[in-house]
Amino acid sequence: MPITKPNYEELTTRDRYYLQRSYRQIQARLKKGQPADKLIEKYENSLKKSAEIVQKRRENLPKPQRDAEALNSDLPVTARWDEIAETIKNNQVSIICGHTGSGKTTQIPQICLDIGLGARGKIAHTQPRRIAARTVAARIAEELGVTLGREIGYKVRFDEKHSKDTTVLLQTDGMLLAEIQQDKFLNNYEVRTQPEYRFSPRLFATTATETPRFKNYYHLGND
Repeated sequence: MPITKPNYEELTTRDRYYLQRSYRQIQARLKKGQPADKLIEKYENSLKKSAEIVQKRRENLPKPQRDAEALNSDLPVTARWDEIAETIKNNQVSIICGHTGSGKTTQIPQICLDIGLGARGKIAHTQPRRIAARTVAARIAEELGVTLGREIGYKVRFDEKHSKDTTVLLQTDGMLLAEIQQDKFLNNYEVRTQPEYRFSPRLFATTATETPRFKNYYHLGND
């Protein structure tokens, strides 16, 4: 029986490793001449379901406003939107430097949405304080013209507002750390953005003060 090789770009981040492991197990059984029909059927169904979820989320990703009338049109980060988008697309880790008030906090998640991120898993966007997480979530939802608690949500201690359709989830560092206790690889998330001086496997946003130090740590060039 033929088996479909997983296309990881079309699978949810939560399903990716499970399906990768299943594929390898099936391949090993087939190589040994052992029966694998039931495993293949289960694997193919899971593969199809995961791809359908990603496709639906991709079709419904919020569309950032980029015209002159947009609420974010006068921010410095917006002026370099395309450059930042290209950097994020081409790098696993990016360091985004900008002064306070330049728009990093509200615009970086929207740039991620604009290039298609957030379909395979949520975009985790951390803030140091609960009030900041709620306020930033409300502002991003307003700029995107979507409902707070649906496409854009937040999760803080004693208060959360999000859904299965949430693409950007604002939360405090403490909430994300607590989630690691149940999901050490944070497989619910495709992107993790963290302002100031906290490391992230996908994206790193900071001010300019520690740029050389972090570039050396990640072995990045001078671009």
